[in-house]
Amino acid sequence: MKMHKMSLQPKYFDFIKNGTKRIELRLYDEKRRQIQLGDTIEFTKSESEKFEAKVVGLLRYQTFSELFEDFDISILADGSMTKQELLDALSEFYAPGKQAEFGVIGIRLKL
Repeated sequence: MKMHKMSLQPKYFDFIKNGTKRIELRLYDEKRRQIQLGDTIEFTKSESEKFEAKVVGLLRYQTFSELFEDFDISILADGSMTKQELLDALSEFYAPGKQAEFGVIGIRLKL
């Protein structure tokens, strides 16, 4: 089992920490290809705020839009966002061209 480290924006850090966001969304790049079931991810919001979560599922898709068809917003972020708002935010981080090049992954988490 491996330990991975990922930084999160405060809002998404809090969504995972409070248990609403149970799937972390990332580009399926070289770094994310290393993640295996049973691994642990240390999420960081700041130097002093961190927590760990266990990887309990890996969901591969070509695009975030395709992944969103299979899951409710309540476990992708929380009820305060719409799927479109989350897609727009993800597109700022991961351009559609990058999604097409690498594909995307939903990392199912258990605190």
